[in-house]
Amino acid sequence: MIRVLIADDQGLVRAGLAALLGAEPDLEVVGTAADGDQAVEMARELSPDVACVDVRMPGRDGISVTKELCDPAAERQVPVLILTTFAIDDYVFAALEAGASGFMLKDSEPADILAAVRSVAAGNGTLDGSLTRMVIREFSRRRQAQPVTVAQGSELLSPRELDILLLLAQGMSNEDIARELVLEVSTVKSHISRMLPKIGVRSRLQAVVWAYQHRVVEVDG
Repeated sequence: MIRVLIADDQGLVRAGLAALLGAEPDLEVVGTAADGDQAVEMARELSPDVACVDVRMPGRDGISVTKELCDPAAERQVPVLILTTFAIDDYVFAALEAGASGFMLKDSEPADILAAVRSVAAGNGTLDGSLTRMVIREFSRRRQAQPVTVAQGSELLSPRELDILLLLAQGMSNEDIARELVLEVSTVKSHISRMLPKIGVRSRLQAVVWAYQHRVVEVDG
């Protein structure tokens, strides 16, 4: 059972998400919060598997909540799925830097939101398809990092880690990568766990952005 906390200042959104998630046999809504402070308090008390967090809330906003819940120093980190109304929003990029595991637009199809919650809970992360290219391009523009080629990237990563990073950038899951490279899923997970701190990121989603940002993977066009 995947235990979910919902944090949104709009009552209609909270109720809609709670109804959507609660109707699924493998999902349980353990709490709903109307603002960021309440979200952090409830997350500490309830220890959900996923927190669905709005980026704009009164008081403590979604960025602050994400930093708190994803803090590596926290006793128990809570994966965060950011829900946003806007296709491009400063909050989205700040939340990614804060450690968010995924982003979805609030007007996404219900099936896509359900899939995103399950993906984040499984440690895979997710990004709304309509946001992918814009997020990658915006990070590339904002962070004028020194380009890193695949060959240079191998100085940071082992050949197998680099293979896995390139497949992550194609949107593959752990299971997909395991089949592609003829590995056990547990082996793929171990490689990813070792890879993330090497490139200074916290999540699979951030690793993919890092790969595009540093031109280990090129953005078409």
